[in-house]
Amino acid sequence: MATKETFTDNKRVKDLIKLMSDHGLTEIELVEDKAKIRLKRDFAPVGMPMAGAPMTAQQPMMAPQSANAAVAPAVEPAVDEGLVAIKSPMVGTFYTAANPDSDPFVKMGSTVGKETVVCIIEAMKVFNEIRSEVSGVVTKMLVQNGQVVEFNQPLFMVKSR
Repeated sequence: MATKETFTDNKRVKDLIKLMSDHGLTEIELVEDKAKIRLKRDFAPVGMPMAGAPMTAQQPMMAPQSANAAVAPAVEPAVDEGLVAIKSPMVGTFYTAANPDSDPFVKMGSTVGKETVVCIIEAMKVFNEIRSEVSGVVTKMLVQNGQVVEFNQPLFMVKSR
């Protein structure tokens, strides 16, 4: 007996996100039997026009782009230790520095402000700068350089001021 795929299947959701990204869609809804999933974003990926907009040729991006082009990182208070999590605003590859020869943006014990760049997440060959959005001291680094991260995955813990 074959098992039926559900919307809680991460691969299924990732496939829908990729479909949205590949075609510049800002919204997609899928209904099967009594299950329904709707994904929506308020922006098109950098370099990708919104659905229905004319396509233009673009040079590949190599330099980091501001997180203003992406959803701002979610910041959430931790129950214990008075820590705040800086979470990934997207699925992609986490990088601690702008390039392999650069120093990391932050490390354990670094003091950060609300606009401090803490890392880069590469998604679809676009490098997005991720800002702290909280003031404090980095107490935990939860992911490693080059690791693939998921949407809303905690990246750092910050002791807020």
